[in-house]
Amino acid sequence: MSTTPLPPDQGQRPLADWLTVFLLLAAATLSGALLDPYVSLTSQAMLYVLVIVIAAYRLDWVPSAVCAIGAVTALNFFFVPPRFTFEVESREHLIALVVMLAVALVISHLAAGLRRESRHATLSEQRARQLQALATELANTTAPDEIMALGQRALDAAFAGPNSVTLTQDVPPQSGPADGPDSVRDGLRCCMTECAVLGPGTGRWPGLNAWYLPLGDKGHVMGAACVQPALASDTDGREHAQALCALLAQTVWRVRLAATVQAAQIEAQRQQLQSTFLAAVSHDLRTPLAAIVGAASSLQTQHDKLSATEQERLLGSIASEATYLSTLTENTLQLVRLTSLQQALRKDWESLEEVVGTVLARVRQRDPGRRIKSKVPLGLPLIKADPVLLAQLISNLLDNALQYSDGEIELNVSATAHTLVIAIKDRGPGIAEAEQDLIFEPYQRGDQSGARGAGLGLALCRAIAVAHGGSLTVKRRNGGGSSFVTTLPLDEQPTEQELT
Repeated sequence: MSTTPLPPDQGQRPLADWLTVFLLLAAATLSGALLDPYVSLTSQAMLYVLVIVIAAYRLDWVPSAVCAIGAVTALNFFFVPPRFTFEVESREHLIALVVMLAVALVISHLAAGLRRESRHATLSEQRARQLQALATELANTTAPDEIMALGQRALDAAFAGPNSVTLTQDVPPQSGPADGPDSVRDGLRCCMTECAVLGPGTGRWPGLNAWYLPLGDKGHVMGAACVQPALASDTDGREHAQALCALLAQTVWRVRLAATVQAAQIEAQRQQLQSTFLAAVSHDLRTPLAAIVGAASSLQTQHDKLSATEQERLLGSIASEATYLSTLTENTLQLVRLTSLQQALRKDWESLEEVVGTVLARVRQRDPGRRIKSKVPLGLPLIKADPVLLAQLISNLLDNALQYSDGEIELNVSATAHTLVIAIKDRGPGIAEAEQDLIFEPYQRGDQSGARGAGLGLALCRAIAVAHGGSLTVKRRNGGGSSFVTTLPLDEQPTEQELT
């Protein structure tokens, strides 16, 4: 992604050009002297015409024009009678020399113009390729720092420099780049304030030795660039610099717009989650709260009139409804925390056997029939996870299996080279294929009649799995029932020193 500025017409190697002129004239003169006994004056003149054409093709306008005049002069001095003088005794020879000089100058002029156009076309192609390459690189860039780095590299490749490019926040109203002189700082700030190109050939601050170009249009200026050297006559160079800055401005605007859209989406999701949470509070919490208040009120006002059996029933109802409220509240708070993307998980190296054992000890209090059958092999690799969330994931899946199935429930844990797999299988009614993704959405429930709950358990389970870099899927089992499979990634195992 590089290009070369248009070289000046005077050339970059003046000494080499004048040496070339001398050698060409000397070669033509020497050749003419060697061939003098065998050829006519016309043939000797053709040698000088060849030298003129070569000079016009290889050299810039001034050296080639001097070569043309020198060729006519040398032909006159060495070969036109009287020799070794600048006199011309024949009118025909004089006309021939004048015509030869005119033709030589025309050839030099045409060749210089052709060379200049060729150089301009080559430079235009290089600049077009640079714009294409820069646009391709910017298309995959999402960080402002990377955009500025690509812009700096593009300007340095296209112009001799020193060049600089900066964003608006890097040029405060009363200060500028730390490594830039006051003039550059003031030029960048004024360029962004006026939203106009400053410098030679622009009609604004023509005395500057650099171009100052804004990144963006009026009302959307996101930065500015300083390009050197700047010539008032180099219109193409200034337009190329403007094209580079336009690409940078469009990319910065795209990145900022994408960040704004993403922030708006996150905020919309947060608002939606809060609204849904409030709906859940008004709907799913109202019934258990009413049951708790009613049972507690009965115990308080009619304690002496109730039998021991009725009192136990009311106390059991209060405990059951309170447990349901506690679970619902915990699931809701955890889901809000995981979906807010504001807090990182507190991960540590954990033994999945211990996590599963803790969950089974707690869940089997609600499983008097001992329907849960676990298969956890010894020597499983450690997993870096949040143990509380991991236990909540397994507990929610087991509670669902206990609630919606009557048969045996299998809890199987296995390990591969890079993953841990936790599979919980039941023999319940199963999940319809059309609902296998829907049941993982917050406040959605499968098609189970009489099902109670806010539909947060499976949504929280998937959120926990995703937060750990894994996944949670469900599929129907042959013979009926569902299989919930949680896949968690395995990191490189820690050393003993890391565990201590």
